[in-house]
Amino acid sequence: MTDRYILSLDVGTSNVSATLLDHNCNSVSTEQKPITHFSPHPGWSEEDPEEIWRNLLSCITNILIMGKIKPVNIAGIGISNQRETTIIWNRHTGKPIHRALVWESRQTENIAKKLISSGYSNMIHEKTGLFIDSYFSATKINWLLSNVEGAQRQAEQGDLLFGTLDTWIIWKLTNGHTHVTDYTNASRTMLFNIETLKWDQDILTLLNVPRKLLPEVKSNSEVYGYTDEKTFFNVKVPIAGIAGDQQAALFGRFCTNPGDVVSTYGTGAFIIMNTGSDIKLSDRNLLSTIAYGIDGKVTYALEGSIFVAGAAMEWLKNGLEMIDNIEDAATMADQSTDNGQLYVVPAFTGLSAPYWDPNANGASFGITQKTTKYDYIRATLESIAYQTTDIIYSMKNDTKLDVRSLYVNGGVSTNNYLIQFQSDISGIDIYRQNTSDADLRGVGFLTGLAVGFWEDLDEIKRHSGQGKLFIPKMTQPRRHILYRGWQRAIRAVREYTNDID
Repeated sequence: MTDRYILSLDVGTSNVSATLLDHNCNSVSTEQKPITHFSPHPGWSEEDPEEIWRNLLSCITNILIMGKIKPVNIAGIGISNQRETTIIWNRHTGKPIHRALVWESRQTENIAKKLISSGYSNMIHEKTGLFIDSYFSATKINWLLSNVEGAQRQAEQGDLLFGTLDTWIIWKLTNGHTHVTDYTNASRTMLFNIETLKWDQDILTLLNVPRKLLPEVKSNSEVYGYTDEKTFFNVKVPIAGIAGDQQAALFGRFCTNPGDVVSTYGTGAFIIMNTGSDIKLSDRNLLSTIAYGIDGKVTYALEGSIFVAGAAMEWLKNGLEMIDNIEDAATMADQSTDNGQLYVVPAFTGLSAPYWDPNANGASFGITQKTTKYDYIRATLESIAYQTTDIIYSMKNDTKLDVRSLYVNGGVSTNNYLIQFQSDISGIDIYRQNTSDADLRGVGFLTGLAVGFWEDLDEIKRHSGQGKLFIPKMTQPRRHILYRGWQRAIRAVREYTNDID
């Protein structure tokens, strides 16, 4: 295996990435390129699927050149992706009918509200594990079919295909020969029954989504197809791993036991708990979803999503111009002297789990004449940890499982101030990987297992460490005071917004 590699691809919200993993689980070559965002109207978020494909192919080309590695030495390809983002394209021409609707886009809120007011909340929650929201793919598909001229008719004739980004990339890699997705991405569409593991006809009929539009759903670790020589450097390489980015990170941190929790801090933040072979429907507005399916066995999870994490840092940099470089935020937060009295609630696109309040707006509480930009930076970082703690507490109450450790990854997890405060305010140990690409590693592991690159998960674990440990330093009374202040801030935001006529 010394001259063989696993190629892991990741299509994130802000960037596309590619990395090559060797048999010792080391990344030998990595490349990343940004994705252009479009916002035609406030709250809308769109991306160009063709640009995503071009940038990803450029990343692959560059890492092969930089690593001096021949395409024939790639043992398998795995794909991790931002979930829920929706693309519909023409199966004959390969051209998208519209830009991709990104997971965070709110342009389908009216469709979601109509479903809720019509009384479909319980039915959809019981079948899919999800709560009705424009976040998920179902309303986005309905919007595209309704708003692009002729799309509904073409879909019913079988001329169009739907996919999340994993499906789109595989279709491109195979030159249109393979139209598939996996359990994890399917479970985030709000169209997939997570108990029967099939597209749910009742929901398809409700949203007027033709079955022939949808991809075939597969497990997370198997050979789905092969790259086409015309598309991929004149070689046929097995594509053998798919997972939504958060589930890939869960697997990449070896969170394979019930109660294991991983948090990914990127543009948003996503906290996901392994709940084992049982579906746990949440009483606290968390999402029930599929963690992964391997060798005929499906493992489930609970997840809470935070819409704004790294995006809050971008806001401090580009919106308020308080920081020149996001990497400086931890050092600047350490210069704050307000002792935690300032609270920032960055509800730029509403509040996500466990509140699911799309009407909420951002706010700040506790500003005085002595408040400085350092206090504001600190409070914004702390808001990410507070929201994560909201979700961890909800998970513990929903499942009655003890959470003793949290495994973190993602670009924002490199901020030492944030991760130490996260440990302090939640009162649990935190392990941070030496690398921030747990999703790329996780889907790489799934791929390698499918093609025999590694014998089993134990072999992979022998090559991987736990990472840096952060332990709580805050006293319980202090933790209680700070968290109670956060809860007051959340209540105030919700009361203010929902009182507006």
